[in-house]
Amino acid sequence: MVAGADWRPSASLQALRQRAGWRARLRRFFDKRGVIEVDTPLLAATGVTDPAIDCLQESASGYWLQSSPEYAMKRLIAAGLGDCYQITPAFRAGEQGRWHNPEFTLLEWYRLGYSADDLMGELTALTDCLLGPAPIRRYTYQAAFEAAGLPDPLIASIDQLTAAARTRPAACPLPSGTDHRVLLDWLFSQVVAPQLPARCFVTHYPADQAVLARLDPADSRLAERFELFIGGVEMANGFRELTDARALRERFEADQAVRRARGQPVMAIDERLLAAMTAGMPDCAGVAVGLDRMFARAAGAESIAEVIAFPWTRA
Repeated sequence: MVAGADWRPSASLQALRQRAGWRARLRRFFDKRGVIEVDTPLLAATGVTDPAIDCLQESASGYWLQSSPEYAMKRLIAAGLGDCYQITPAFRAGEQGRWHNPEFTLLEWYRLGYSADDLMGELTALTDCLLGPAPIRRYTYQAAFEAAGLPDPLIASIDQLTAAARTRPAACPLPSGTDHRVLLDWLFSQVVAPQLPARCFVTHYPADQAVLARLDPADSRLAERFELFIGGVEMANGFRELTDARALRERFEADQAVRRARGQPVMAIDERLLAAMTAGMPDCAGVAVGLDRMFARAAGAESIAEVIAFPWTRA
């Protein structure tokens, strides 16, 4: 190919105009509900400890491009700002493909006093606003595994999960030397998600996949975490937020231990976030939505490249 021959956007001009309209529609959605728009830094002193996320570092400063505005938005909430949302670029290393790009657009919002059910209701309204109304089914994580003919994820051993994985054809090979969480993630993405209904919430994730969600007070094996899937593709990830600083530190330290065991870089803990939690974080729920994916579904597109001006391969 001649150098620079791919200078044009991968998305059509019509799709880019639609994208602008959808963003305006989102702002009206939140304005009507009294949710304030905020901006937070794209570069910060720390990334995230989550072993499932590889952050990108800016070499000159040593700061990290943010994979989500979550930490900074929680600091605003702890400072007393109240309900807020943000539409922002976010960054993750090594993510490229039909539904992935190292730089992508996130919508993230937080609602004080909301339960996970409350937030799923609001996310349903937002999804209907962008895509048109349609039923959204609900499965618990455990029920979704059962419907796919897989072992119970809450009690299955590593050997049982490995045996189940080896009997299933998949687009992505099973990683070697995997632990319990990685096996569950692989089985979910390769076997469970493709079989989900057209629009579906998956709720009550196992406690070891709580990330920053509270544990269910009725069953500590479960987390108050949910995800929205459309056409088998994850669109949103939401939590009833864990606000206890000591418990958060324990989770961050557990993440660091997993990273050491896997040979991943050990990410520093965000002490400002923990200080905000110690100062007093109100009860709230929050959710992050992958807007490029949502816009692709709204456009009837087959990949996010059809709704992004310049994806990684043309940036």
